[in-house]
Amino acid sequence: MKKILAILMAMVFALTTAVAFAEQPATKPAEPAKKAEPAKPAEPAKPAKEKVKQITGEVTAVDTVGKAITVKSKKQELTIGVTDEQIKDVKAGDKVVVKYTEKEGKLTAKSVKKVAAKAEKKGEVKKEAKPAEKPAEKPAEKKQ
Repeated sequence: MKKILAILMAMVFALTTAVAFAEQPATKPAEPAKKAEPAKPAEPAKPAKEKVKQITGEVTAVDTVGKAITVKSKKQELTIGVTDEQIKDVKAGDKVVVKYTEKEGKLTAKSVKKVAAKAEKKGEVKKEAKPAEKPAEKPAEKKQ
């Protein structure tokens, strides 16, 4: 009887340990390596928003063949690429305002506008305001 009891106790012990191990979460097997994704083609660089600059000055040269004008301001002198439409009325000596951008070291005009010469005084002298006339004096009051 002692032998049966010992076998029975061994079986109970084995079952309890088996149940305890069965409740533990099983370790996940290692996932297979994922397939490498093909390389994406490089996206073309987005053009940076072009910064528009401005120069005001006198046209020192007009190149209709090379489609460029040279503008000299107080600070600098620039040669800027233009279109035929932009320079059709521009000649050397004109005062202009040029809005331009710089791309890869080249200056390109966005607009070219002639500036009207300052209005010259036509020798007109401002008329001086006449002093206000004094109101008519009241007749002297008679004393009584």
